[in-house]
Amino acid sequence: MSLQGNYLGMGLSVDDLDIENIEYFRHCAAHDFHLQECTSCKLVRYPPTTACPWCMSGESRWMKVEGKGTVHSYAEVHHAIQPAFKGHTPYHVLLVDLDTQKGKPSEHEALRVVGNLTTPDGTLATPDQVARVGIGTRVRMVFSDVSEGLSLPQWTIDEAAAQPAHPWRYPE
Repeated sequence: MSLQGNYLGMGLSVDDLDIENIEYFRHCAAHDFHLQECTSCKLVRYPPTTACPWCMSGESRWMKVEGKGTVHSYAEVHHAIQPAFKGHTPYHVLLVDLDTQKGKPSEHEALRVVGNLTTPDGTLATPDQVARVGIGTRVRMVFSDVSEGLSLPQWTIDEAAAQPAHPWRYPE
């Protein structure tokens, strides 16, 4: 069964033939973060796929992953292309290095997951929160409920974690 929802006035759909993403979003709907672990090489991957990108094995299992990490990069959006986001500018789209599997399969790699910067309740972050976040900021995963059975994994500042005094930010 496909997943349908509406996020900030935009329709979202995950087709029922997209088996890996259906399973991924089922876990997210339970506010539980799971990723695929290859049963052959034991590396965890994102996004969900039909085969391991490192050893090409088609066998995997879903593994619970702690949704904590460090901002690797970000885009700060000031001109929203989608009208639904216009009232929320500026907003951040974050690329986060998860603490899980950092430095594997090589020292320069990590599991990196994309999501918006939000408040702890899953709504898009306020401009003052956006101004606090840069490369090196510690974040934790939260979920934005879109509809029954569909939640988006998002990121919020991890207030319990030690934060860099001045996270690196792109010059304005």
